[in-house]
Amino acid sequence: MKKLALALAVVMIFSLAFSGCGPKTENPSGTDATTPSTDNQPAGSELAVCIGPDPETIDPALNSAVDGASLIIHAFEGLMTLDQGGAVVPGQAETYEVSDDGLNWTFHLRDGLKWSDGQPLTAADFEWSWKRAVSPDTAAPYGEFFNVIAGYDAAAAGDFDALQVKATDDKTLTVTLAAPCGYFTQLLAFPTYVPVRKDMVEANGEAWATQVSSYISNGPYKMIEWTPGEYIKYAKNENYWNYDALGSDTIKFLLIEDPNAVLTAYQSGEIVCAKDLPSQEIPALRETEDFHLDDLMGTYYISLNTKREPFDNAKLRQALSLAIDRNYIANTVMQGTYTPATAFVGPGLLDADGKTPFIDNSPLFIDPNDYEGNLEKAKQLMAEAGYPNGEGLREIEYFTNQQGYHKPVAEALQQMWAELGVKLNVQVADWAVVTADRRQGNYDIARNGWVFDYNDPSSMLDLFTTTNGNNDGKYSNPEYDKLMETARTTGDANVRFDSMHQAEQLLMDEAGAIPVAFYSEFYLLNPKVKGFWHSPLGYFYFMYATVE
Repeated sequence: MKKLALALAVVMIFSLAFSGCGPKTENPSGTDATTPSTDNQPAGSELAVCIGPDPETIDPALNSAVDGASLIIHAFEGLMTLDQGGAVVPGQAETYEVSDDGLNWTFHLRDGLKWSDGQPLTAADFEWSWKRAVSPDTAAPYGEFFNVIAGYDAAAAGDFDALQVKATDDKTLTVTLAAPCGYFTQLLAFPTYVPVRKDMVEANGEAWATQVSSYISNGPYKMIEWTPGEYIKYAKNENYWNYDALGSDTIKFLLIEDPNAVLTAYQSGEIVCAKDLPSQEIPALRETEDFHLDDLMGTYYISLNTKREPFDNAKLRQALSLAIDRNYIANTVMQGTYTPATAFVGPGLLDADGKTPFIDNSPLFIDPNDYEGNLEKAKQLMAEAGYPNGEGLREIEYFTNQQGYHKPVAEALQQMWAELGVKLNVQVADWAVVTADRRQGNYDIARNGWVFDYNDPSSMLDLFTTTNGNNDGKYSNPEYDKLMETARTTGDANVRFDSMHQAEQLLMDEAGAIPVAFYSEFYLLNPKVKGFWHSPLGYFYFMYATVE
Protein backbone atom coordinates (compact mmCIF):
# COMPACT_ATOMS: atom_id res chain seq x y z
CA MET A 1 0.00 0.00 0.00
CA LYS A 2 1.41 0.69 -4.18
CA LYS A 3 4.11 3.17 -5.11
CA LEU A 4 15.91 13.24 -11.76
CA ALA A 5 18.30 14.52 -13.97
CA LEU A 6 19.92 16.89 -11.57
CA ALA A 7 23.67 16.81 -11.78
CA LEU A 8 24.99 14.36 -9.21
CA ALA A 9 28.33 13.33 -8.01
CA VAL A 10 28.62 9.57 -7.99
CA VAL A 11 28.34 8.72 -4.33
CA MET A 12 28.48 5.41 -2.48
CA ILE A 13 26.57 5.60 0.79
CA PHE A 14 23.56 3.71 2.29
CA SER A 15 20.10 4.43 4.02
CA LEU A 16 16.17 3.59 4.41
CA ALA A 17 12.69 4.08 6.20
CA PHE A 18 8.75 3.08 6.72
CA SER A 19 5.91 3.32 9.43
CA GLY A 20 3.76 1.27 11.76
CA CYS A 21 1.53 1.09 14.77
CA GLY A 22 3.18 -0.11 17.93
CA PRO A 23 4.39 2.20 20.70
CA LYS A 24 7.29 4.30 19.43
CA THR A 25 10.42 4.80 21.47
CA GLU A 26 11.61 8.31 20.62
CA ASN A 27 15.03 7.69 22.14
CA PRO A 28 15.88 3.99 22.05
CA SER A 29 17.48 3.03 25.34
CA GLY A 30 21.12 2.12 25.60
CA THR A 31 24.04 3.07 23.43
CA ASP A 32 23.53 0.22 21.00
CA ALA A 33 20.59 2.04 19.40
CA THR A 34 22.82 4.85 18.24
CA THR A 35 26.25 3.28 17.88
CA PRO A 36 27.68 0.60 15.60
CA SER A 37 27.48 -3.02 16.64
CA THR A 38 30.56 -4.64 18.10
CA ASP A 39 31.17 -6.46 14.82
CA ASN A 40 33.73 -4.98 12.46
CA GLN A 41 32.06 -2.46 10.19
CA PRO A 42 32.22 -3.10 6.45
CA ALA A 43 34.62 -0.87 4.60
CA GLY A 44 33.28 -1.36 1.09
CA SER A 45 30.53 0.16 -1.03
CA GLU A 46 27.65 2.03 0.56
CA LEU A 47 24.28 3.03 -0.88
CA ALA A 48 22.49 6.02 0.68
CA VAL A 49 18.77 6.58 0.12
CA CYS A 50 15.75 8.29 1.68
CA ILE A 51 12.34 6.67 1.37
CA GLY A 52 10.73 8.18 4.46
CA PRO A 53 11.21 9.80 7.86
CA ASP A 54 11.46 7.98 11.20
CA PRO A 55 9.26 4.88 11.08
CA GLU A 56 6.79 4.44 13.90
CA THR A 57 8.08 0.90 14.33
CA ILE A 58 10.10 -1.72 12.49
CA ASP A 59 8.75 -4.61 14.54
CA PRO A 60 7.36 -6.86 11.77
CA ALA A 61 4.29 -7.66 13.87
CA LEU A 62 3.49 -4.03 14.70
CA ASN A 63 4.38 -2.22 11.51
CA SER A 64 1.54 -1.19 9.19
CA ALA A 65 3.19 1.31 6.86
CA VAL A 66 4.97 0.91 3.55
CA ASP A 67 8.12 2.77 4.57
CA GLY A 68 8.46 0.54 7.61
CA ALA A 69 7.84 -2.53 5.47
CA SER A 70 10.60 -1.54 3.06
CA LEU A 71 13.00 -1.43 5.99
CA ILE A 72 11.76 -4.76 7.30
CA ILE A 73 12.12 -6.68 4.01
CA HIS A 74 15.80 -5.77 3.88
CA ALA A 75 16.38 -7.28 7.33
CA PHE A 76 13.92 -10.19 7.39
CA GLU A 77 12.59 -12.86 5.06
CA GLY A 78 9.53 -15.11 5.25
CA LEU A 79 8.92 -18.59 3.93
CA MET A 80 8.28 -16.99 0.56
CA THR A 81 9.42 -13.72 -1.01
CA LEU A 82 8.69 -11.65 -4.12
CA ASP A 83 10.95 -11.36 -7.14
CA GLN A 84 11.42 -8.33 -9.37
CA GLY A 85 8.40 -9.29 -11.45
CA GLY A 86 6.18 -9.58 -8.37
CA ALA A 87 6.03 -13.38 -8.53
CA VAL A 88 6.03 -15.35 -5.28
CA VAL A 89 9.26 -17.37 -5.03
CA PRO A 90 10.87 -19.48 -2.28
CA GLY A 91 12.51 -17.55 0.53
CA GLN A 92 13.43 -19.34 3.74
CA ALA A 93 11.39 -22.33 2.54
CA GLU A 94 13.04 -24.31 -0.23
CA THR A 95 10.00 -26.44 -1.09
CA TYR A 96 6.42 -27.04 0.03
CA GLU A 97 3.48 -29.36 -0.60
CA VAL A 98 -0.27 -28.72 -0.51
CA SER A 99 -2.98 -31.31 0.05
CA ASP A 100 -5.56 -31.92 -2.67
CA ASP A 101 -8.23 -30.04 -0.73
CA GLY A 102 -5.95 -27.00 -0.35
CA LEU A 103 -6.10 -27.05 3.45
CA ASN A 104 -2.87 -28.71 4.59
CA TRP A 105 0.45 -27.10 3.74
CA THR A 106 3.90 -28.50 4.55
CA PHE A 107 6.98 -26.29 4.24
CA HIS A 108 10.58 -27.50 4.17
CA LEU A 109 13.20 -24.95 5.20
CA ARG A 110 16.53 -24.58 3.45
CA ASP A 111 19.56 -26.32 4.93
CA GLY A 112 21.74 -24.33 7.30
CA LEU A 113 19.53 -21.29 7.86
CA LYS A 114 20.90 -18.92 10.50
CA TRP A 115 20.02 -15.67 12.21
CA SER A 116 22.29 -12.68 11.67
CA ASP A 117 24.15 -13.47 14.92
CA GLY A 118 24.91 -16.99 13.71
CA GLN A 119 22.36 -18.90 15.77
CA PRO A 120 20.38 -21.59 13.91
CA LEU A 121 16.96 -20.64 12.56
CA THR A 122 14.32 -23.36 12.82
CA ALA A 123 10.68 -23.97 11.94
CA ALA A 124 9.84 -23.30 15.60
CA ASP A 125 10.86 -19.66 15.06
CA PHE A 126 8.11 -19.32 12.46
CA GLU A 127 5.56 -21.07 14.66
CA TRP A 128 6.21 -18.80 17.64
CA SER A 129 6.35 -15.61 15.55
CA TRP A 130 3.02 -16.26 13.83
CA LYS A 131 1.35 -17.05 17.14
CA ARG A 132 2.83 -13.89 18.64
CA ALA A 133 1.38 -11.80 15.80
CA VAL A 134 -2.10 -13.23 16.44
CA SER A 135 -1.98 -12.91 20.23
CA PRO A 136 -4.15 -10.10 21.64
CA ASP A 137 -1.21 -9.20 23.90
CA THR A 138 0.71 -8.11 20.80
CA ALA A 139 -2.19 -6.13 19.28
CA ALA A 140 -0.70 -6.48 15.81
CA PRO A 141 -2.52 -4.30 13.26
CA TYR A 142 -2.12 -7.09 10.72
CA GLY A 143 -3.10 -9.88 13.11
CA GLU A 144 -6.16 -10.62 10.97
CA PHE A 145 -3.86 -11.61 8.11
CA PHE A 146 -3.63 -14.97 9.89
CA ASN A 147 -7.40 -15.51 9.87
CA VAL A 148 -7.04 -17.85 6.90
CA ILE A 149 -5.37 -20.35 9.27
CA ALA A 150 -7.51 -22.75 11.30
CA GLY A 151 -7.75 -21.88 14.98
CA TYR A 152 -7.39 -18.15 14.36
CA ASP A 153 -10.50 -17.09 16.29
CA ALA A 154 -9.46 -18.93 19.45
CA ALA A 155 -5.88 -17.70 19.12
CA ALA A 156 -7.02 -14.10 18.66
CA ALA A 157 -9.15 -14.50 21.80
CA GLY A 158 -6.08 -15.43 23.84
CA ASP A 159 -5.41 -19.16 23.33
CA PHE A 160 -1.81 -18.78 22.15
CA ASP A 161 -1.39 -22.32 20.82
CA ALA A 162 -4.76 -22.59 19.06
CA LEU A 163 -3.41 -21.38 15.72
CA GLN A 164 -2.93 -24.45 13.55
CA VAL A 165 0.74 -24.01 12.69
CA LYS A 166 3.27 -26.56 13.96
CA ALA A 167 7.01 -27.14 13.69
CA THR A 168 7.19 -30.93 13.37
CA ASP A 169 10.99 -30.79 13.34
CA ASP A 170 13.69 -28.12 12.89
CA LYS A 171 13.15 -27.89 9.15
CA THR A 172 9.45 -28.67 8.72
CA LEU A 173 6.45 -26.41 9.32
CA THR A 174 2.88 -27.64 8.85
CA VAL A 175 -0.08 -25.28 8.47
CA THR A 176 -3.80 -26.06 8.34
CA LEU A 177 -6.04 -23.48 6.69
CA ALA A 178 -9.63 -22.77 7.68
CA ALA A 179 -10.62 -22.81 4.00
CA PRO A 180 -8.72 -22.90 0.71
CA CYS A 181 -6.99 -19.55 0.11
CA GLY A 182 -5.77 -18.67 -3.37
CA TYR A 183 -3.48 -15.91 -2.14
CA PHE A 184 -1.91 -17.72 0.82
CA THR A 185 1.55 -17.78 -0.77
CA GLN A 186 1.31 -14.00 -1.19
CA LEU A 187 0.61 -13.69 2.53
CA LEU A 188 3.69 -15.80 3.25
CA ALA A 189 5.81 -13.13 1.54
CA PHE A 190 4.21 -10.34 3.61
CA PRO A 191 6.36 -8.73 6.37
CA THR A 192 4.05 -9.75 9.24
CA TYR A 193 4.72 -13.41 8.37
CA VAL A 194 8.50 -13.20 8.88
CA PRO A 195 10.11 -14.86 11.92
CA VAL A 196 11.48 -12.86 14.85
CA ARG A 197 13.77 -13.99 17.65
CA LYS A 198 11.77 -15.13 20.68
CA ASP A 199 14.65 -14.60 23.14
CA MET A 200 15.22 -11.01 21.96
CA VAL A 201 11.54 -10.11 22.11
CA GLU A 202 11.03 -11.63 25.55
CA ALA A 203 14.21 -10.12 27.02
CA ASN A 204 13.69 -6.60 25.66
CA GLY A 205 9.94 -6.17 25.26
CA GLU A 206 8.89 -3.45 22.84
CA ALA A 207 12.46 -2.11 22.81
CA TRP A 208 13.78 -5.16 20.95
CA ALA A 209 13.05 -3.48 17.61
CA THR A 210 14.77 -0.21 18.59
CA GLN A 211 18.22 -1.53 19.49
CA VAL A 212 20.99 -2.77 17.24
CA SER A 213 21.98 -5.46 19.75
CA SER A 214 18.52 -7.04 19.85
CA TYR A 215 17.34 -6.41 16.27
CA ILE A 216 18.55 -9.82 15.16
CA SER A 217 17.25 -10.69 11.71
CA ASN A 218 17.27 -13.46 9.11
CA GLY A 219 17.14 -11.51 5.85
CA PRO A 220 19.70 -10.21 3.37
CA TYR A 221 20.89 -7.35 5.59
CA LYS A 222 21.33 -6.70 9.30
CA MET A 223 21.14 -3.47 11.28
CA ILE A 224 24.50 -2.06 12.40
CA GLU A 225 23.61 1.54 13.33
CA TRP A 226 20.52 3.57 14.21
CA THR A 227 20.53 7.25 15.08
CA PRO A 228 16.86 8.22 15.50
CA GLY A 229 15.91 11.20 13.38
CA GLU A 230 19.02 10.81 11.24
CA TYR A 231 19.57 7.38 9.71
CA ILE A 232 19.42 3.59 9.96
CA LYS A 233 22.33 1.65 8.49
CA TYR A 234 22.27 -1.97 7.37
CA ALA A 235 25.17 -4.24 6.37
CA LYS A 236 25.14 -7.47 4.40
CA ASN A 237 24.14 -10.43 6.53
CA GLU A 238 26.96 -12.93 6.07
CA ASN A 239 24.62 -15.69 7.31
CA TYR A 240 21.97 -15.10 4.65
CA TRP A 241 21.46 -18.11 2.38
CA ASN A 242 21.72 -16.00 -0.82
CA TYR A 243 24.57 -13.77 0.37
CA ASP A 244 26.57 -13.96 -2.86
CA ALA A 245 23.76 -12.28 -4.83
CA LEU A 246 23.59 -9.18 -2.59
CA GLY A 247 24.62 -5.75 -3.80
CA SER A 248 26.23 -2.94 -1.82
CA ASP A 249 28.06 -3.72 1.39
CA THR A 250 25.94 -1.30 3.38
CA ILE A 251 22.66 0.54 2.89
CA LYS A 252 22.10 3.79 4.73
CA PHE A 253 18.48 4.90 5.06
CA LEU A 254 18.36 8.60 5.83
CA LEU A 255 15.33 9.55 7.95
CA ILE A 256 14.37 13.00 6.69
CA GLU A 257 11.04 14.64 7.59
CA ASP A 258 11.26 17.80 5.44
CA PRO A 259 10.64 17.22 1.69
CA ASN A 260 12.85 20.17 0.76
CA ALA A 261 15.70 18.63 2.75
CA VAL A 262 15.13 15.33 0.92
CA LEU A 263 15.51 17.06 -2.44
CA THR A 264 18.59 18.95 -1.27
CA ALA A 265 20.19 15.69 -0.14
CA TYR A 266 19.56 14.21 -3.57
CA GLN A 267 20.80 17.22 -5.50
CA SER A 268 23.99 17.33 -3.42
CA GLY A 269 24.70 13.65 -4.08
CA GLU A 270 24.29 12.66 -0.45
CA ILE A 271 21.63 10.12 -1.47
CA VAL A 272 20.96 8.27 -4.73
CA CYS A 273 17.22 7.67 -4.26
CA ALA A 274 14.68 10.15 -2.89
CA LYS A 275 11.00 9.75 -2.05
CA ASP A 276 8.59 12.31 -0.50
CA LEU A 277 9.58 15.23 -2.71
CA PRO A 278 8.30 18.83 -2.39
CA SER A 279 5.09 19.11 -4.40
CA GLN A 280 5.98 22.50 -5.89
CA GLU A 281 9.05 20.97 -7.54
CA ILE A 282 7.26 18.09 -9.28
CA PRO A 283 6.61 19.84 -12.64
CA ALA A 284 10.30 20.59 -13.11
CA LEU A 285 11.48 17.25 -11.75
CA ARG A 286 9.19 15.35 -14.13
CA GLU A 287 11.24 16.65 -17.05
CA THR A 288 14.40 14.99 -15.78
CA GLU A 289 15.88 11.56 -16.41
CA ASP A 290 15.98 10.79 -12.69
CA PHE A 291 12.23 11.14 -12.13
CA HIS A 292 10.25 7.89 -11.98
CA LEU A 293 6.46 7.51 -11.91
CA ASP A 294 5.60 3.87 -11.19
CA ASP A 295 2.40 1.90 -10.86
CA LEU A 296 1.21 1.53 -7.28
CA MET A 297 -1.86 -0.43 -6.23
CA GLY A 298 -3.40 1.74 -3.56
CA THR A 299 -5.76 4.54 -2.61
CA TYR A 300 -5.24 7.90 -0.90
CA TYR A 301 -8.22 8.34 1.39
CA ILE A 302 -9.59 10.21 4.39
CA SER A 303 -10.37 8.57 7.72
CA LEU A 304 -13.27 9.97 9.73
CA ASN A 305 -13.50 9.12 13.41
CA THR A 306 -16.94 7.50 13.29
CA LYS A 307 -16.94 7.08 17.07
CA ARG A 308 -16.82 10.84 17.53
CA GLU A 309 -19.66 13.31 16.89
CA PRO A 310 -20.52 14.50 14.22
CA PHE A 311 -18.77 11.81 12.15
CA ASP A 312 -21.17 9.16 13.43
CA ASN A 313 -23.65 10.80 11.02
CA ALA A 314 -23.50 9.00 7.65
CA LYS A 315 -25.18 11.85 5.77
CA LEU A 316 -22.56 14.32 6.97
CA ARG A 317 -19.81 11.92 5.90
CA GLN A 318 -21.45 11.54 2.48
CA ALA A 319 -21.66 15.32 2.14
CA LEU A 320 -17.96 15.74 2.88
CA SER A 321 -17.13 13.09 0.28
CA LEU A 322 -19.27 14.62 -2.47
CA ALA A 323 -17.91 18.12 -1.84
CA ILE A 324 -14.39 17.05 -2.84
CA ASP A 325 -13.26 18.07 -6.32
CA ARG A 326 -11.20 14.97 -7.02
CA ASN A 327 -10.12 16.11 -10.47
CA TYR A 328 -8.65 19.29 -9.02
CA ILE A 329 -6.83 17.45 -6.25
CA ALA A 330 -5.40 14.73 -8.51
CA ASN A 331 -4.54 16.87 -11.51
CA THR A 332 -3.62 20.20 -9.90
CA VAL A 333 -2.66 19.69 -6.25
CA MET A 334 -1.05 16.32 -6.97
CA GLN A 335 0.40 17.53 -10.28
CA GLY A 336 -1.21 14.71 -12.26
CA THR A 337 0.88 12.08 -10.50
CA TYR A 338 -2.26 10.44 -9.04
CA THR A 339 -5.71 9.87 -10.60
CA PRO A 340 -9.17 10.70 -9.16
CA ALA A 341 -10.56 7.89 -7.00
CA THR A 342 -14.15 6.96 -7.77
CA ALA A 343 -14.06 3.89 -5.48
CA PHE A 344 -11.75 2.19 -3.00
CA VAL A 345 -10.54 -0.68 -5.18
CA GLY A 346 -8.72 0.92 -8.09
CA PRO A 347 -6.88 -0.17 -11.24
CA GLY A 348 -4.70 -3.27 -11.25
CA LEU A 349 -7.08 -5.60 -9.38
CA LEU A 350 -8.97 -8.23 -11.38
CA ASP A 351 -12.48 -9.64 -10.91
CA ALA A 352 -13.60 -13.27 -10.60
CA ASP A 353 -12.82 -14.13 -14.23
CA GLY A 354 -9.18 -13.15 -13.76
CA LYS A 355 -9.37 -10.84 -16.77
CA THR A 356 -11.81 -7.98 -16.15
CA PRO A 357 -10.66 -5.16 -13.84
CA PHE A 358 -12.63 -5.22 -10.59
CA ILE A 359 -13.40 -1.52 -10.96
CA ASP A 360 -14.98 -2.08 -14.38
CA ASN A 361 -17.69 -4.20 -12.76
CA SER A 362 -18.34 -1.58 -10.07
CA PRO A 363 -20.82 1.28 -10.44
CA LEU A 364 -19.53 4.82 -10.81
CA PHE A 365 -19.90 5.70 -7.15
CA ILE A 366 -18.74 9.29 -7.67
CA ASP A 367 -18.51 11.10 -11.00
CA PRO A 368 -15.35 13.24 -10.78
CA ASN A 369 -16.46 15.17 -13.88
CA ASP A 370 -19.66 16.48 -12.25
CA TYR A 371 -18.30 18.43 -9.33
CA GLU A 372 -21.05 21.07 -9.42
CA GLY A 373 -23.74 18.39 -9.31
CA ASN A 374 -21.91 16.59 -6.52
CA LEU A 375 -21.65 19.82 -4.54
CA GLU A 376 -25.39 20.45 -4.77
CA LYS A 377 -26.08 16.95 -3.46
CA ALA A 378 -23.56 17.57 -0.68
CA LYS A 379 -25.35 20.74 0.44
CA GLN A 380 -28.65 18.87 0.51
CA LEU A 381 -27.11 16.08 2.59
CA MET A 382 -25.67 18.63 5.03
CA ALA A 383 -29.17 19.97 5.59
CA GLU A 384 -30.57 16.45 6.02
CA ALA A 385 -27.80 15.73 8.52
CA GLY A 386 -28.98 18.70 10.59
CA TYR A 387 -26.27 21.18 9.57
CA PRO A 388 -27.71 23.43 6.82
CA ASN A 389 -24.89 25.61 5.49
CA GLY A 390 -22.79 24.29 8.36
CA GLU A 391 -25.02 25.84 11.02
CA GLY A 392 -24.54 24.21 14.41
CA LEU A 393 -21.43 22.34 13.28
CA ARG A 394 -18.35 22.73 15.46
CA GLU A 395 -14.92 23.45 14.01
CA ILE A 396 -13.35 20.27 12.66
CA GLU A 397 -9.68 19.33 12.91
CA TYR A 398 -7.88 17.66 10.01
CA PHE A 399 -4.75 15.74 11.02
CA THR A 400 -1.93 15.27 8.52
CA ASN A 401 1.84 15.29 8.03
CA GLN A 402 3.92 17.58 5.85
CA GLN A 403 5.52 15.13 3.41
CA GLY A 404 4.56 15.21 -0.25
CA TYR A 405 1.09 16.46 -1.10
CA HIS A 406 -0.47 15.97 2.31
CA LYS A 407 -0.54 19.57 3.52
CA PRO A 408 -1.59 21.04 0.12
CA VAL A 409 -4.39 18.45 -0.04
CA ALA A 410 -5.54 19.49 3.42
CA GLU A 411 -5.59 23.15 2.36
CA ALA A 412 -7.62 22.26 -0.75
CA LEU A 413 -10.13 20.35 1.39
CA GLN A 414 -10.32 23.36 3.68
CA GLN A 415 -11.53 25.49 0.77
CA MET A 416 -13.85 22.85 -0.71
CA TRP A 417 -15.58 22.06 2.56
CA ALA A 418 -16.00 25.76 3.25
CA GLU A 419 -18.63 25.59 0.47
CA LEU A 420 -20.68 23.54 2.95
CA GLY A 421 -20.06 25.97 5.80
CA VAL A 422 -17.48 23.64 7.35
CA LYS A 423 -14.65 25.28 9.28
CA LEU A 424 -11.56 23.10 9.00
CA ASN A 425 -8.50 23.53 11.20
CA VAL A 426 -5.46 21.80 9.66
CA GLN A 427 -3.08 20.24 12.18
CA VAL A 428 0.35 19.14 10.88
CA ALA A 429 2.52 16.71 12.86
CA ASP A 430 5.44 14.35 12.31
CA TRP A 431 4.56 11.15 10.49
CA ALA A 432 5.14 8.85 13.47
CA VAL A 433 2.83 11.02 15.58
CA VAL A 434 0.12 10.99 12.90
CA THR A 435 0.11 7.20 12.60
CA ALA A 436 0.04 6.63 16.36
CA ASP A 437 -2.71 9.18 17.13
CA ARG A 438 -4.77 8.06 14.15
CA ARG A 439 -4.71 4.46 15.32
CA GLN A 440 -5.61 5.47 18.88
CA GLY A 441 -8.55 7.57 17.68
CA ASN A 442 -7.09 10.91 18.79
CA TYR A 443 -8.42 12.88 15.83
CA ASP A 444 -11.53 14.14 13.98
CA ILE A 445 -10.52 13.59 10.37
CA ALA A 446 -7.11 12.42 9.17
CA ARG A 447 -5.32 11.80 5.92
CA ASN A 448 -4.80 8.14 5.27
CA GLY A 449 -3.82 5.79 2.51
CA TRP A 450 -3.52 2.12 1.76
CA VAL A 451 -1.27 0.23 -0.60
CA PHE A 452 -2.40 -3.32 -1.32
CA ASP A 453 -0.53 -5.99 0.60
CA TYR A 454 -1.40 -8.68 -1.93
CA ASN A 455 -3.09 -8.73 -5.32
CA ASP A 456 -6.71 -9.16 -4.27
CA PRO A 457 -9.53 -6.64 -3.54
CA SER A 458 -9.85 -8.03 -0.01
CA SER A 459 -6.52 -6.42 0.87
CA MET A 460 -8.29 -3.06 0.74
CA LEU A 461 -11.82 -4.02 1.74
CA ASP A 462 -10.85 -6.07 4.81
CA LEU A 463 -9.47 -2.83 6.19
CA PHE A 464 -12.96 -1.62 7.10
CA THR A 465 -14.21 -4.66 8.98
CA THR A 466 -15.03 -3.98 12.62
CA THR A 467 -12.11 -5.85 14.18
CA ASN A 468 -9.38 -4.95 11.69
CA GLY A 469 -6.39 -3.43 13.47
CA ASN A 470 -5.91 -0.87 10.69
CA ASN A 471 -9.52 0.37 10.76
CA ASP A 472 -8.49 3.80 12.04
CA GLY A 473 -11.95 5.33 11.53
CA LYS A 474 -13.59 2.51 13.52
CA TYR A 475 -16.26 2.13 10.85
CA SER A 476 -18.50 -0.76 11.88
CA ASN A 477 -21.40 -2.36 10.05
CA PRO A 478 -22.46 -5.99 10.72
CA GLU A 479 -23.68 -6.36 7.13
CA TYR A 480 -20.28 -5.27 5.81
CA ASP A 481 -18.52 -7.70 8.14
CA LYS A 482 -20.78 -10.54 7.00
CA LEU A 483 -20.09 -9.82 3.33
CA MET A 484 -16.33 -9.86 3.89
CA GLU A 485 -16.61 -13.05 5.95
CA THR A 486 -18.41 -14.67 3.02
CA ALA A 487 -15.65 -13.49 0.70
CA ARG A 488 -13.08 -15.08 3.00
CA THR A 489 -14.73 -18.45 3.48
CA THR A 490 -16.61 -19.31 0.27
CA GLY A 491 -15.09 -21.63 -2.28
CA ASP A 492 -17.10 -20.09 -5.12
CA ALA A 493 -15.15 -17.34 -6.89
CA ASN A 494 -18.28 -15.67 -8.26
CA VAL A 495 -19.90 -15.54 -4.82
CA ARG A 496 -16.65 -14.28 -3.34
CA PHE A 497 -16.22 -11.37 -5.73
CA ASP A 498 -19.92 -10.50 -5.69
CA SER A 499 -19.69 -10.23 -1.89
CA MET A 500 -16.74 -7.86 -2.21
CA HIS A 501 -18.59 -5.71 -4.74
CA GLN A 502 -21.54 -5.48 -2.34
CA ALA A 503 -19.23 -4.60 0.53
CA GLU A 504 -17.61 -1.79 -1.45
CA GLN A 505 -21.06 -0.49 -2.41
CA LEU A 506 -22.05 -0.37 1.26
CA LEU A 507 -18.80 1.33 2.27
CA MET A 508 -19.23 4.00 -0.40
CA ASP A 509 -22.94 4.51 0.36
CA GLU A 510 -22.18 5.13 4.02
CA ALA A 511 -18.92 6.99 3.41
CA GLY A 512 -17.26 4.87 6.08
CA ALA A 513 -14.09 6.48 4.73
CA ILE A 514 -13.55 8.80 1.76
CA PRO A 515 -11.41 7.80 -1.25
CA VAL A 516 -9.67 10.77 -2.87
CA ALA A 517 -7.08 9.53 -5.38
CA PHE A 518 -5.56 6.36 -6.74
CA TYR A 519 -1.86 6.18 -6.01
CA SER A 520 1.18 6.18 -8.20
CA GLU A 521 4.72 6.14 -6.78
CA PHE A 522 7.11 8.89 -7.77
CA TYR A 523 10.71 9.25 -6.72
CA LEU A 524 14.16 10.28 -7.91
CA LEU A 525 16.78 7.66 -8.73
CA ASN A 526 20.34 8.25 -9.86
CA PRO A 527 20.73 6.54 -13.27
CA LYS A 528 23.98 5.02 -12.05
CA VAL A 529 22.06 2.80 -9.60
CA LYS A 530 21.72 -0.73 -10.97
CA GLY A 531 19.84 -3.74 -9.59
CA PHE A 532 17.12 -1.71 -7.81
CA TRP A 533 13.42 -2.19 -8.28
CA HIS A 534 10.15 -0.83 -6.93
CA SER A 535 7.07 -2.99 -6.40
CA PRO A 536 3.44 -2.06 -7.23
CA LEU A 537 2.84 -2.95 -3.58
CA GLY A 538 4.98 0.05 -2.61
CA TYR A 539 8.20 -1.65 -1.51
CA PHE A 540 11.66 -0.36 -2.43
CA TYR A 541 14.23 -3.11 -3.08
CA PHE A 542 17.86 -2.08 -2.59
CA MET A 543 19.32 -5.41 -1.45
CA TYR A 544 20.67 -6.22 -4.91
CA ALA A 545 21.51 -2.64 -5.90
CA THR A 546 24.90 -1.10 -6.60
CA VAL A 547 26.15 2.23 -7.98
CA GLU A 548 28.29 2.14 -11.09
